[in-house]
Amino acid sequence: MKNNTKKAKPVKTNPDIKVFSLGGLGVVGMNMYVVECGNEIIVMDAGILFASDEARGVDYIIPDFTYLTENEDRIVGLFITHGHEDHIGALPFLLGKVKIPVIYASGIARTLISNKLMEFPDIQYNMKSFDSNTELTYKNFKVSFFRTNHSIPDSYGIAIKTRLGYIVNTGDFKFDFTPVGQPSDYYKMAKLGEEGVLCLLADSTNSDVTTFSSSEKKIASTLKQMILNIKGRIIIATFASNVYRVQQIIEACNETNRKIAVFGHSMDKNIEAAMKAKYISVPKDIFISTREVSKYSDDELLILCTGSQGEPLAALSRLANGTHKQLKLLPNDTIIYSSKPIPGNEQFINRNINMLMKSGANVIKNNPLYGTHTTGHASVDEIKLMFSLMKPKYFMPVHGEYNMLKQHANIAVEMGVKKENCFCLDCGDVLTFKDKGHPKVVKQGVFASDVYLDSNFSDVDSNILKERKHLSDEGLLTIVVTISKQKHILAKPVITSKGFIDMEKSKKLIDELTNKSIEIIEEILNKYKIINVMAIKSQLVARLSQQIYDKIEHRPYIVPIVNVL
Repeated sequence: MKNNTKKAKPVKTNPDIKVFSLGGLGVVGMNMYVVECGNEIIVMDAGILFASDEARGVDYIIPDFTYLTENEDRIVGLFITHGHEDHIGALPFLLGKVKIPVIYASGIARTLISNKLMEFPDIQYNMKSFDSNTELTYKNFKVSFFRTNHSIPDSYGIAIKTRLGYIVNTGDFKFDFTPVGQPSDYYKMAKLGEEGVLCLLADSTNSDVTTFSSSEKKIASTLKQMILNIKGRIIIATFASNVYRVQQIIEACNETNRKIAVFGHSMDKNIEAAMKAKYISVPKDIFISTREVSKYSDDELLILCTGSQGEPLAALSRLANGTHKQLKLLPNDTIIYSSKPIPGNEQFINRNINMLMKSGANVIKNNPLYGTHTTGHASVDEIKLMFSLMKPKYFMPVHGEYNMLKQHANIAVEMGVKKENCFCLDCGDVLTFKDKGHPKVVKQGVFASDVYLDSNFSDVDSNILKERKHLSDEGLLTIVVTISKQKHILAKPVITSKGFIDMEKSKKLIDELTNKSIEIIEEILNKYKIINVMAIKSQLVARLSQQIYDKIEHRPYIVPIVNVL
């Protein structure tokens, strides 16, 4: 019996400890990090990324779950750091493809996940709660948690104890010494540092910001003064998940006798979740329905809405472009952006601000003068404090564009981590720790890619995206050819253009392409005994494309249509 027990211990085989990302490196969003050892895999977060205009016809991007699907029997659990969409948004798609034995989430994250999965009734899942005192034991790991401050309640870092030391994922964090909610667990962070942090994975979003982030309480005071002093209707756009901010707005409206109307599905759902989790307490009758707005004077109203990032279908965007069915912008409206642009969203936000101001509204953005928003992410000095507490031997920056990851690594070196111990990786790169020697990086050691989803949450093939981009950049050229069964060209090829050239102004080029088409077709007809339609099409595309490029340095998407009569 004793001999059998010894053979079963995974530590005897000295399995490698592997750390890698399936999403969250090189972008701000889509977070998903994996730690594995022996026959056990720990997954942390399953986030979504909102697509930019460059990905045409794509609304969301999620990680590819192929590796997890192939290794689902080894997964011991999915651990959620907090309830933001870039950490939980991909859950329905993950659970639809991968068997996850248990999801561990805390507080409002648990409520938000439950609400989200209600829209997917076919998905079965098992979810359990954790808190700062929870410790979970597996063959190769012990998992514990420490509370952090962020722009949503119940944000946690995750500490994974291995035989070589702790692997710590901070989750999204900042240090707020006067938080609205509970304070960070400084003692636990310092204790982890004393026990020995092998590798730290830390949020890089604000690694290029030098100023210490403002306290949420300071923002509360600023918003209260604004709501107190502004005349007319107030419209506040903020992140739907920032329930601390929503609570502050409710309290200010209660003191100034303003009613609140909520516009935006995600805002409605998050307020409902926060009330359920008792993070928002609502005075009686302060909320009114969207249909009741017209019953109140402008000075009695505050409208809380989504769209702080310029999302095209969000309430504020529709209000800005005049397409909102229930709400119209008034010249004396004051719009307050209680948010910060997510990298890549600046152009959409500026577009909305211009339309709002053109309509006569007054727009207040977050800036040093007003201070309508504070970040939920650590700046340089806060990052340094995290390093002082954790004292990691190795460091892997996560959650950020590459320049953010690199800047974070520079801070780590400044704080005493050896340069060769810092790893700025790509998704799919595997950082491997052995019992002896320096850790190794296996480039693309696991399969990692992006999955594109449209507004209906259907997959969009990457080849289709390439075609869309090609069409958008270069335009479309169609060539219609009619050939008799006796191998004669019955009519001159018809060439049309969409988004490529002006047909009237480019007659010379069209004539050249028409003559070239005839030359190519006759050449293929003479070459084969039968009419080889595929050869005609492929040669038309290849040779006309080259001719066009030689003439005007463009490569339109060429569609040859060959009719045989």
